[in-house]
Amino acid sequence: METAQLKKVYKETIAPELKKQFNYSSAMQIPELKKIVINMGLGNATQDKKIIDVAINEITTITGQKAVATFSKKDIANFKLRKKMPIGVMVTLRRERMYEFLERLVRVALPRIRDFKGIQSKLDGRGNYTLGIQEQIIFPEINIDAIDRIQGMNITFVTTAKTDEEGFALLKAFGLPFKNA
Repeated sequence: METAQLKKVYKETIAPELKKQFNYSSAMQIPELKKIVINMGLGNATQDKKIIDVAINEITTITGQKAVATFSKKDIANFKLRKKMPIGVMVTLRRERMYEFLERLVRVALPRIRDFKGIQSKLDGRGNYTLGIQEQIIFPEINIDAIDRIQGMNITFVTTAKTDEEGFALLKAFGLPFKNA
């Protein structure tokens, strides 16, 4: 399997730039992308079980890796929710698939968003970033004609960065189009 283009770019240019920018003494201190977690919450799945299967197929198509259903932890009567009911779908990407997905996200999917002006630059305090997407149809793998409902998702980038500044520099170097940066 050939290495993803972004992985090569990270090793050859991004890592040395970050080492110089933050004056790291060791290559082990350089922040790197650990994993990308894609999560789709499906509250309506309590009424219709097919929604979960459709979402699993969509996320599997987008990422190239089998998605799994997530289950509720407790009963909530107001939401007609029972313990262990499927209420979401998620997939965790690592290594090659992670870099391939990131490349497709940055180069193909994000530019397809209507009136796109960049993504928010707010990290979580530990160098990780979560991106909310309103429509799954920005991914070219999804056939728009086959979609019966528009569904959003969260994409979380987990890094080894110790601070938001380091995480921001890493994600910016990977080509995430942040606003006002």
